[in-house]
Amino acid sequence: MTDGQAITTGTDWAAWQESWDRQQEWYMPDREDRFRIMLDMVEALVGTTPRVLDLACGTGTVTARLLARFPGATSTGVDLDPALLAIAEGTFAGDDRVTLVTADLKDPHWRAALPYDSYDAVLTATALHWLHSEPLAALYGRIAELVRDGGVFMNADHMIDEATPRINAAERALRHARMDRARAAGAVDWAEWWQLAAADPVLAGPTARRFEIYGEHADGEMPSPAWHARVLREKGFAEARPVWASPSDTLLLALK
Repeated sequence: MTDGQAITTGTDWAAWQESWDRQQEWYMPDREDRFRIMLDMVEALVGTTPRVLDLACGTGTVTARLLARFPGATSTGVDLDPALLAIAEGTFAGDDRVTLVTADLKDPHWRAALPYDSYDAVLTATALHWLHSEPLAALYGRIAELVRDGGVFMNADHMIDEATPRINAAERALRHARMDRARAAGAVDWAEWWQLAAADPVLAGPTARRFEIYGEHADGEMPSPAWHARVLREKGFAEARPVWASPSDTLLLALK
């Protein structure tokens, strides 16, 4: 979508970003905590003017927070979802710090579409659980080749330790009880948010295309933090460990 199209349609991209944030926070009330720690570690390890790859960027959630905190940063956002990319394009139109790329991360050649051969930091949040373990491990190898020496990769996502089934069940029951109360109070869930997008004149076409690509929801996997850390080290990172965790999610950092 071009800047001119955004102006002509009168679409309120900030409102769409806000509605996406609220919908995601229904699932993850501590969502902003992971972003704060993620950017803390960016600053600690690669400074305040990093070249960043926002992997599976969606609406540009990570990029927006990156640029608000570090105005001298640059970001390449890559995703396949045409509806979420339309919101990102409308949001960042005219900002030469942001480049948006349409690519399928399961395609072994997706890096050819990027404007740079290396990045100080590759960041992703609540996205890679859509992949099964084997393609995710392959993706980690490609990410390792993109991160410069001394650079970082961070993945904030659902990571389940199957060795603690009773803890997992108790956490899930409490979380879903809270979600049910929020839903009764009017919170918008994933399915309803997409219904709203499909009804929007500008997003209707991209939303239809995204469901042709993904269906209702992908059937991925959520391996443990230990699995992520081990695979990232096997794929070329020198260090890898969690730097933040909630009862259900983990921010895993790998240092090249």
